[in-house]
Amino acid sequence: MKTRSPARRNFLRGAAAGLAGLAAGAAGLARGAEDSLVLGVFPRFNASETTTRYTPLAEYLRERLNRKIVLVTSKDFQSFWRGIEEHRYDIVQYNQYHYIRSAKSYQVIAHNKEFGKSTIAGALYVRKDSGITSLAQLRGRTVLFGGGEDAMISYIAPVYMILQAGLKKDDFTSQFAINPLNSVIGVYRKQADAAGSGDIVIGQPAVKGAINPDEITALAVSEQLLHLPWAVKRTMSAPLREAIQSSLVDLENTETGRHVLKAALLTGIGRAEDKDYDSCRRMVRLVMGHL
Repeated sequence: MKTRSPARRNFLRGAAAGLAGLAAGAAGLARGAEDSLVLGVFPRFNASETTTRYTPLAEYLRERLNRKIVLVTSKDFQSFWRGIEEHRYDIVQYNQYHYIRSAKSYQVIAHNKEFGKSTIAGALYVRKDSGITSLAQLRGRTVLFGGGEDAMISYIAPVYMILQAGLKKDDFTSQFAINPLNSVIGVYRKQADAAGSGDIVIGQPAVKGAINPDEITALAVSEQLLHLPWAVKRTMSAPLREAIQSSLVDLENTETGRHVLKAALLTGIGRAEDKDYDSCRRMVRLVMGHL
């Protein structure tokens, strides 16, 4: 019986391994075109409106990535956050605080541009006739925040400014409106002494239509923070992650992309990395006492 030399056996093993690797790579590429990606969007709008606004984006990504994109909407924050904790989403858009909380599992790749801006700031508003001219005067007062305690811009940033002014959380009464717009409207109607909201809220048509904005003034405005982040699973391959990032960033460069952005009430999407949200982390540490 003829025996093969050790060198011959090693060559055959190497060739077989190489062919197996090529086959596995080809199979991986084939599966890549078939595998679906789940897109999760923070419920800023109700589920129906979220579907309407983000379906064009899901279709755009499907064409660019050659992948089926499954858009998942949530009826409330609890169900949305459960999806984050269970790693259901491959791609997700949420707020700065949500990203910080999930950064071990998700990697930020991009950020929203809204109203032509890449940044947004928290703000505290009061009535001009309130007599309140400093943050120290909020001691013993009621502050109406726009959203829950997880709202980066309308709760965490405003509370950060109040704490920086020397007050403690129990020095003022916290109440919560359903959204940042309603907090400002509530203060206008004298339902609270100050409103925690965003720096662009006062100019929104919904606010202008409900109140006389000339009777409201900004008591304090935080530093500018990078807008809402887009993130992907950290387990995602680098080529796919980069393809998703490029697809999002390229949206504002084509007419089709601009229509997709307009549907989602965006003016663009820019690149982002983890360190861009360090300012948010600093605020969260002071306000929440943890990350």
